Amino acid sequence: MASPWIITLLCGLLGATLVQANLSPPAVLNLGPEVIQKHLTQALKDHDATAILQELPLLRAMQDKSGSIPILDSLVRTVLRYIIWMKVTSANILQLVVQPSIYDQELVVRIPLDMVAGLNTPLIKTIVEFQMSTEVQALIRVERSTSGPARLNLSDCSSSESTLRLSLLHKLSFVVNSLAKNVMNLLVPALPQIVKTHLCPVIQQAFDDMYEDFLTLTTEPIALSPGALEFGLLSPAIQDSNILLNLKAKLLDSQARVTNWFNSSVASLMETTTDGAPFSLTVRQDLVNAIVTTLVPKEELVILLRFVIPDVARQLQTDIKEINAEAANKLGPTQMLKIFTHSTPHIVLNEGSATAAQSVVLEVFPTNADVRPFFSLGIEASYEAQFFTEGNRLMLNFNNVSIERIKLMISDINLFDPEVLRDTLTKILEYALLPNENGKLRTGVPMSMSKALGYEKAVCSVSKGALKLTPASS
Repeated sequence: MASPWIITLLCGLLGATLVQANLSPPAVLNLGPEVIQKHLTQALKDHDATAILQELPLLRAMQDKSGSIPILDSLVRTVLRYIIWMKVTSANILQLVVQPSIYDQELVVRIPLDMVAGLNTPLIKTIVEFQMSTEVQALIRVERSTSGPARLNLSDCSSSESTLRLSLLHKLSFVVNSLAKNVMNLLVPALPQIVKTHLCPVIQQAFDDMYEDFLTLTTEPIALSPGALEFGLLSPAIQDSNILLNLKAKLLDSQARVTNWFNSSVASLMETTTDGAPFSLTVRQDLVNAIVTTLVPKEELVILLRFVIPDVARQLQTDIKEINAEAANKLGPTQMLKIFTHSTPHIVLNEGSATAAQSVVLEVFPTNADVRPFFSLGIEASYEAQFFTEGNRLMLNFNNVSIERIKLMISDINLFDPEVLRDTLTKILEYALLPNENGKLRTGVPMSMSKALGYEKAVCSVSKGALKLTPASS
């Protein structure tokens, strides 16, 4: 069990962070408009959206529209007498725009379309071509359900006459130009409806597939050594032009058994405000600590000091000689030191830096055959914690040991002030404990999310109460 000092320290730090705190989920995947636009564009390509546009039934659309407006019916019949065939000859979906709506928890997606249509008429041997530019608009909303979890949904997909622009590409004879103008006039009320009827279902399916891809990406197990980390969707949200996936988490042991759940929001200083990055994964401090606990469990180290770090062994013997010369003379070639880690390193995340606090018990034995130590010390230490990325892995390394407090627990040589051992104990932690813990952290945590979202490298940063992963700037 951790000593009262370390508990007081950690509780004090926790209490300070809860002031002005907000409720934050265990982790948040923040997807900016750049990511949404790129992945929705790809999803539309995967669904052959441009091929759908090239199959738009333009003639039938004009006929259907004219039937509801008698004054157009006779005009359509007149125009159709001069058209042998008519179709979209080329179509392009231009760059999508994702922007915030005037309403909360809503995004506007604008999809510009550029098409060229052609018609053939006995009045002329060449194809008469005209350009059609329009825009489809849809809304992304958080849809809540009484029977299941909330999800994102795309709705209100439509195209309006106000965004439609038609122009004749090549001017021909007066009669042909007049015919083409009549065709374009008939398409103005008809085209928005057929775009909605034929393209909007494809856009809906493309969005659903993109959303499922995002969810699959977040729920893929992340291998730890040992065990694994798994995220799951807690709730979606929309903030500015971004989609936020609030995530729950669970830690699994090597047998795939759940060892720790993080499935609710708690008071935290973790911020998920948009910062212009294409995406970010923000992880709450308590989840970071649970991951570190998995990677660096509590343990007992046994060290034959003279064989491992002889210079420190001699320094320790000199220190003990100041306390009890007779005891110092009993230290043999196999003098032994045991370190019990009473707590795993506890990470405290501050703005731009991170530290770790740890409680250990250290025992010194004259030889490896002795069962009773000369003395036992309780040590409260802190380290500098450095988070960084290597390839697609998130790494953590401890260095710069600082001993905050030393307490004499048991002594067989006599009572003494343990402060006399401070320098030597610091070296023992630096040479023995930290390399052992850093060795367990050496494999890092695989974070393939950045590459899966289309970015080769990622960087990590530390803020108050949270660790954030964002794409590296090119």
